[in-house]
Amino acid sequence: MFSLAVAQVNAAKMAFCRYITANDVNLTSHQCGFYVPKEAQNLLFDTPGIKGSNKDKLVKIRWQDSFETDSRFIYYGTGSRNEYRITRFGHGFPFLTEEYVGSLLVICKMGDTEYSGTILEHDEDIEEFFSLFNLPAEKTNHLIDKNVSASPDERLDLLFHQVVEMFDKFPETAAMSKLARDLYNNNYAWSTNDINREPDKTLLKWIDTEFKLFHFFEDRFYKPIYSSPFSDCQALIDFSNEILNRRKSRAGKSLEHHLSTIFTNAALRFDEQKITEDNKKPDFIFPGIAEYHNFLFPAEDLVFLGAKTTCKDRWRQVLTEADRIDIKYLFTLQQGISTRQLQEMKHANLVLVVPASNKSCFDQAYKDNLFSLSEFIDMVKAKQKCSAV
Repeated sequence: MFSLAVAQVNAAKMAFCRYITANDVNLTSHQCGFYVPKEAQNLLFDTPGIKGSNKDKLVKIRWQDSFETDSRFIYYGTGSRNEYRITRFGHGFPFLTEEYVGSLLVICKMGDTEYSGTILEHDEDIEEFFSLFNLPAEKTNHLIDKNVSASPDERLDLLFHQVVEMFDKFPETAAMSKLARDLYNNNYAWSTNDINREPDKTLLKWIDTEFKLFHFFEDRFYKPIYSSPFSDCQALIDFSNEILNRRKSRAGKSLEHHLSTIFTNAALRFDEQKITEDNKKPDFIFPGIAEYHNFLFPAEDLVFLGAKTTCKDRWRQVLTEADRIDIKYLFTLQQGISTRQLQEMKHANLVLVVPASNKSCFDQAYKDNLFSLSEFIDMVKAKQKCSAV
């Protein structure tokens, strides 16, 4: 489905993607159908809906290039409602079920009333899709810019241009992340107190800033190459693979670097990527690997945290990375996981940690098994305070 989604986006007049949430499949509300934010209303209608009245449009959507639905785009503007949705999928439509919560929905406008729809279920496909279109994982719910053109804040725009010109090659991943943090913090006068007060917001701002900065580096070093013809097809393929591999490598490590900085600012004690059993290397162990291997140190005062941008398929990987610790925590930017998987996580003693703004994307029946980043930090602080007494 990945190749199909890419081909459809490239052929489309306009394209949009978002994670499927519990709200879409009628798990958390009386609504049913795919929600479309106001920022992407141009995908549905030529003009915005007007508060006080409803409007709709009948369309054909071809799903997974295998079957069609006669669907409806609708703007609800009466009463207290003010939202856009895609509805009417017919009996037996497979993708509005809880097992698809956390999958990526890609909708493409092919003609005035002709659309395509693709569902990406697997982490690898989703991350490859994000990398190809240079989309940060936390910033779906927007129209896809097929030209991959960034639109950063005007003040940061000038800083990006100035900084990028100082480099003669791509910075290492850790250096890129630090540069993005420094630029954001300096530009917005964001202090250590601000970071500690709003770690969830800070993390998302840093990730977004790094995504935009990385685009400027790509333009700096890749534009002279892709502006000229390639000698043959293999040269083009090799160049494309270099771009994609660099994007995936950066995205994979970026989250860990930013989390580490937030934990350091919060004065938490921790180690990263240290060996536990069987040469396993957890992303974070609190208060540290020495305490983990010291069997006189209480196991209940140890905390494990994995970090994965998406975790729909990969969450089980962390379950065997620290045998001494019964409850595993996993930070992710994923917006929504199926109820079945949330139940499996709970039974496996795994607790998800997500940005506070993403908590509403999950089935609220499992809210006790969801931590915001701020809540996780407070929990670790309390353990470390008690163990130090």
